[in-house]
Amino acid sequence: MARSANACAILACSWLLLVVSQRVLAIGVSISGVIVAPPVCIINGGNTLNVPFGNDLMTTRVDGVNYRRSVPYTVTCTGQPSNGMTLKLQGVGAGFNSAVLGTNNVNLGIKLFINGADWSLNNTVNFTYPDLPTMEAVPVKKPASTLSAGAFSASATLVVALQ
Repeated sequence: MARSANACAILACSWLLLVVSQRVLAIGVSISGVIVAPPVCIINGGNTLNVPFGNDLMTTRVDGVNYRRSVPYTVTCTGQPSNGMTLKLQGVGAGFNSAVLGTNNVNLGIKLFINGADWSLNNTVNFTYPDLPTMEAVPVKKPASTLSAGAFSASATLVVALQ
């Protein structure tokens, strides 16, 4: 019986300690912030970006070096909280190389360069606005293929966003 009484006393003390240790202190929390509208950026004046390679590309000279062209574009932004931005060219890769933009010719793709370095399709590049990266494009053919003569085209979406 004494043992049972001691157990009850210990249990009661434990309960009292638990009640005392569960006492919660509360303080007020203030949360604040500022919501801003995203910047308005216009690429190329809202016009389609065209990269004309011309009408005289020789099928035997398309090698990823010949016919390299500058891709002139503009970006105008207003109301941005930061100059840190990203640039990405979104599109479907060529069947023979997903890093280059696919064209309507299965043996032909468009390789991209940003500031002179290889730029894989769908990869993001950081830049500081208003200093735009230099963009270039060059036709490349599928290795060990023979290009057929004829017009070709490709399309992609240029995306500019805040970092």
